[in-house]
Amino acid sequence: MTVATQTAEASVQPAATGSATSPGAPVSGAHAGSVGELPWIEEAGKVAPKDARALSKLFFDRLQTLEEGTREYSYARNTLIEMNMSLVHFSARRFRSRGPEEMEDILQVGTIGLIKAIDRFDLSREVEFTTFAVPYIVGEMKRFFRDTSWAVHVPRRLQELRVELAKARDHLTAVLDAKPSVAELAAYLEIGEEDVIEGLVASNGYTAGSLDLPAGDEEGGSDNSRPYAESIGACDPAMELVEDFHALAPLLGRLDDRERSILRMRFADEMTQAEIGAELGCSQMHVSRLLSRTLTKLRNGMLTER
Repeated sequence: MTVATQTAEASVQPAATGSATSPGAPVSGAHAGSVGELPWIEEAGKVAPKDARALSKLFFDRLQTLEEGTREYSYARNTLIEMNMSLVHFSARRFRSRGPEEMEDILQVGTIGLIKAIDRFDLSREVEFTTFAVPYIVGEMKRFFRDTSWAVHVPRRLQELRVELAKARDHLTAVLDAKPSVAELAAYLEIGEEDVIEGLVASNGYTAGSLDLPAGDEEGGSDNSRPYAESIGACDPAMELVEDFHALAPLLGRLDDRERSILRMRFADEMTQAEIGAELGCSQMHVSRLLSRTLTKLRNGMLTER
């Protein structure tokens, strides 16, 4: 089999028979029953896209006859990856607004999609590799955004519903010349209104702002604005007791029935010590001593736990 493109031929060398271990050395000869020997490509990543398409057919044809794990199989597979990296860069262009730092991650996950496409491509289907590979590449990129862009964990069903709602809202806004209602969105998407509401609520988890940002107007506030943390909510004194309640629970289980009864009557039923004494058939002073001893036991237990 010959390579049909002259430009591609200029960048390759015929494979030689025999072993080669040094970088840049030709691949060993073809195995029995192979279509032909693969050319050695010095810099596969620099092969022009047009030439890469012609060479890819040759490499895929040979790859399908090779045993996985052999040196020639690895060479063919790695060369296909390098020659078709232009598909990853092409697919990543639509996401270039996300900045150079995130672009590096996008290219990495796009390469994973390319490798999956190479491993699953079948020449017998008579489909161009470019047509077959791009959906795999873009799919990995979108999966990356879906898994990492959300500020909080949201079920995949709601993540996908958010996208559908955004498209429906844009379409209906253009048609109705007004913001669509929940009922209109539900009718358009043929889903229940509760599902629409759930999707709208879930979309709030896509991004999250810092409580340290200035709380200004919708345009972004001003430099002397107070942080959101100082503008919303208020301190709840009861919240300070939550940790104490959690620490106290196992200690209460260690008390005997009489000690727990005294605590319940004193703090839950708000009975006086004299009333508790009458209930238990003992003096108020005895109740006072029992109550003091029980509280000391709990206090010491909490200090030990901490």
